[in-house]
Amino acid sequence: MTTPHIAAAPGDFAPDVLLPGDPRRARRIAETFFDDPRLVTDVRGILGFTGSIGGRPISVLASGMGMPSVSIYATELARSFGVTRIVRTGTLGAMQEHVAVGDVVIASAAHTDSAMSELRIPGVHFSHAPSFALLREAAAVAAGRGLKAHVGAVFTSDSFYGVRPEITAGLTAHGVLAVEMEAAGLYAVGAAEGIETLMVGTISDHLLRAEEMTPEQRETTFVDMVAVALGSLGFTL
Repeated sequence: MTTPHIAAAPGDFAPDVLLPGDPRRARRIAETFFDDPRLVTDVRGILGFTGSIGGRPISVLASGMGMPSVSIYATELARSFGVTRIVRTGTLGAMQEHVAVGDVVIASAAHTDSAMSELRIPGVHFSHAPSFALLREAAAVAAGRGLKAHVGAVFTSDSFYGVRPEITAGLTAHGVLAVEMEAAGLYAVGAAEGIETLMVGTISDHLLRAEEMTPEQRETTFVDMVAVALGSLGFTL
């Protein structure tokens, strides 16, 4: 079934989908981790692949950047392609001193400044939360692999370049681990569509210190992050 943003046939997507932002990362995940990956959609350059791991089907689809984009793709996957579990794999900026570049973050909640959530249920400050089953499994997989992983709230921002020191200070004071741009949107779609969702990400830079990933760190943590995401879905690498 073709949707406005996904050109795929019924059955092209597995029930479990990884959702990175970057189309090139989607391709890399498929080629690195999947057996016999095949391209199932490429509308607007947004690439989606389906393959298998250990005989079980698995898919990956890029989502673009920001809550509107991730909400479109997650909704279409749920409504039109029978997808029941989506795990986002992305990057975040650290907002706590104890969270280091290269660490894995598993988002147990997602605060946001987006008007999208204000409009979802008028008069309600909607709380964005993931599937507990996926969250629990991701934390267990990270611990089993000996990774430095943090489970806690993130901040989903509508603005990438907006500099608001007072907002950063307030969120940091309230224990928010990191900032990104998609988790709240994905979690809201999960609640609305009755599917399981989770955000697993890697710290790529630090808001409180002038630090960012080296190319070597990006290579290593890419594998760690995807391993945790797949592990939350019950796949073993």
